[in-house]
Amino acid sequence: MSNVRVAIIYHSGYGHTARQAEAVKRGVDQVAGAEPLLLTVDEAPRHWDALAQAEAIIFGAPTYMGSASAPFKAFMDATSNAVFAKGFAWKDKLAAGFTNSASRSGDKLATIIQIALFAAQHGMHWISLGLPPANNSSTGSEDDLNRLGIFLGAGAQSNADEGPEVAPPEADLRTAEHLGRRIAQVAQQFARGRSPDVVSQN
Repeated sequence: MSNVRVAIIYHSGYGHTARQAEAVKRGVDQVAGAEPLLLTVDEAPRHWDALAQAEAIIFGAPTYMGSASAPFKAFMDATSNAVFAKGFAWKDKLAAGFTNSASRSGDKLATIIQIALFAAQHGMHWISLGLPPANNSSTGSEDDLNRLGIFLGAGAQSNADEGPEVAPPEADLRTAEHLGRRIAQVAQQFARGRSPDVVSQN
């Protein structure tokens, strides 16, 4: 079977969400037969054709004032004419999301829901993080995967007074890595299900 392409489109204001996006890419890279395509929201409009060929698109944005950042929202709006109006071009692709904010909550869930609704408007299939919440008992740890306890996507927390060279913490980057790996694996399952050999057996 040919490789599946998993695109990662993100905006990063200060570099923290960029580190998260790079971790997602590492997760995709860990899956044999999966090809990552990492793009900023500024680069994405030059790659509409490549994105049309992707099996999955993972979207990422920092959470500013309880919402996705303005540059990410501008990218979302741009897809109205470039993708949606041109034949519902992302219909049936897989989608997932991630976000980062300075505080532990920071209303990150609002951003992931916003991204999930955006994916639904394009007719995409949303894939969750697929991890139980962690660090929620006396035996929990800040080193646990999904230490922030988010189900819908991957969350990260970066202290406001620390740069991207030290934040987000390793546990959040490993959680993002898990998301990339999970989406690449599910993308392969979907691709197999659409292959002529599998379809002919049904």
